[in-house]
Amino acid sequence: MRGAVGWVEPAGQPNAAGMSAVGVSYAAQRPANWPYAAHMSRTQRLIVVLVLNLGLVAGLVVVGVMAHSIAVLAEGGDYLLDAAGVAVALLAIWLAGRPATRRRPDGYPNATSVAALINAGWLLILELLVAAVALNRLLTHRVPVDGLPVLVMSGVAAVAMLVGALILRADQDDAEEGELDLSVAAVLLDTVADAATAAGVAVVGAIILVTGGWYWLDPAVALAIAVVVAYHAVALIRKVLARRRLARSR
Repeated sequence: MRGAVGWVEPAGQPNAAGMSAVGVSYAAQRPANWPYAAHMSRTQRLIVVLVLNLGLVAGLVVVGVMAHSIAVLAEGGDYLLDAAGVAVALLAIWLAGRPATRRRPDGYPNATSVAALINAGWLLILELLVAAVALNRLLTHRVPVDGLPVLVMSGVAAVAMLVGALILRADQDDAEEGELDLSVAAVLLDTVADAATAAGVAVVGAIILVTGGWYWLDPAVALAIAVVVAYHAVALIRKVLARRRLARSR
């Protein structure tokens, strides 16, 4: 963070989230910044991602209901919770940037790690709910899904989240600060997971559209994505807790 007291890590070191399989390894490769994101502050990057998430929620929910797609509805719920996660990260930045006082001489050193835990916790709860609904649909009844709106809306969402991931990745290449904020890393995890989820659901929509059937793919893919993302959310929580225990022992 900019001059803030918070939990940060040296640039180029593995972050505490341990999220390589979901996409942080992609961020850690540190290619050249996207030119527009390079000139944005950390707060501005998060606000852009917040707007992207909120802008997609309504469209995903409407399309999910109309197309009878549990996967698209899951995307909408995921983006709504991710927007809340971005808001938590912004709050953490504000708290960590406040000056020290008599009551808090060290400021708010745990603000960013707590935000990362909250964000990962929300993601885990959401994916467990998605898995339960997908299993119920797979095991109990077959629901026709309209493939075309699923393909179009999820394709738009995938592109939007890819843009968001590129913007957030620039935060890790900020040479001026040389810091990695865990709350931003958690939001990056969500954003990359969202892009992957949307791309997978778009493929499902295309298959359903071409075959005129295969409706079971919708809950099946939703279940698979939920399991993978939940696994890495648990990994994030464990890594952050481990770092906090290590910091307390010093």
